[in-house]
Amino acid sequence: MTAVPHPFGVAVRAGAALALAGVVVAVANVVALPRLRPRGDTVTEPVTVIVPARDEADRIAALVADLRAQRGPTALRILIVDDDSADDTAAIVARAIDGDDRFTLIRTTGPPTPGWLGKTAACARGADHAARQADPGRPGVLVFLDADVRTHPDAVAAAVAELRRRNAALLSAWPRQVAVTAAERLVQPLLCWSWFASLPVAVAHRSRRPSMAVACGQFLVFDAAAYTRAGGHATVAGAVTEDLAIARALRRRGERTVVAAAGAVASCRMYTGAGAVRDGYTRWLWSAYGSPAGSAAVSAVVALGYLLPPVAVVVGRGRIRRWALAGYGAAVASRAAARAVETGRRPGLGDVVDAAAHPLSVAGYLYLTAASHVGRRRGRLRWKGRGVG
Repeated sequence: MTAVPHPFGVAVRAGAALALAGVVVAVANVVALPRLRPRGDTVTEPVTVIVPARDEADRIAALVADLRAQRGPTALRILIVDDDSADDTAAIVARAIDGDDRFTLIRTTGPPTPGWLGKTAACARGADHAARQADPGRPGVLVFLDADVRTHPDAVAAAVAELRRRNAALLSAWPRQVAVTAAERLVQPLLCWSWFASLPVAVAHRSRRPSMAVACGQFLVFDAAAYTRAGGHATVAGAVTEDLAIARALRRRGERTVVAAAGAVASCRMYTGAGAVRDGYTRWLWSAYGSPAGSAAVSAVVALGYLLPPVAVVVGRGRIRRWALAGYGAAVASRAAARAVETGRRPGLGDVVDAAAHPLSVAGYLYLTAASHVGRRRGRLRWKGRGVG
């Protein structure tokens, strides 16, 4: 009689195959992903940088200083949109600008209009202001920067130049994600790895399929005319992940969107500490895959590929353990490759340790996804004093 394969062994082989496929995609992306470099580009078209800021008193001055130091754009304007901050954000911005006439501080009061979230409303307010001031014959470029981003003096020029080289409507410049605490180091690198090991960017950049869009709202660079044609942030007013939503909206219109590693010119410490990581991710993970069923399906695939093989390394024997080791090794390699490209440097010892802990990272992601759905059902999701979801 022919032996029937044991279900556990079949599952381990399937999981290992997924992880091996992921490392193949990651290796392809090491080659194909564009990188932003400080090349000293000169940009002569109008460039407007818009920074939505709510309760950013502890870091907004650093970004203002970075923006004052930008070089390359010859027609640069910076709009800081204070989104009804409860702290001293506006006063700190005013002092940090120090009379630089390229800057404008825009203040909003009260909650956003029903149907809008605070960030999308602030971005739209800045874009509307920019449109009123623009030369109709030279719409130029709109750059949206989060307040927790730090930039090299060539960052804006490099991003605009790459947007034009790629002939795209949107360039998502992916900053290096700064991770300091244990919780940050476990979770933050997954943000880049999640698409780096699953989506071949060489294919995604040629495609207009919305499902193949990649975007990071920390640093978005738009052709202003394409942004206006698509309806701007009004088209994604209530979207928690407005960055991905607006990229998909552009693609549905036949526009091109691309992603580039920007670790050499920009960085971002998105969250500080375990509590901020938990609150930050649970506010939006419920929306990441369209529905609870979509989240469950993705979570099952992730667990199969990146949790089951490490478990089988411990409990498996013989051929099952060999498959499990191959799967675990592939996962570690794809994680290390994604981090190396994101940071723009070879993996150090800390990066290797973090990559080896990838199963713990995946377990944390699954926990945060489940907590996000539970929090949304119970109406408990909040961010900076406002309800979301």
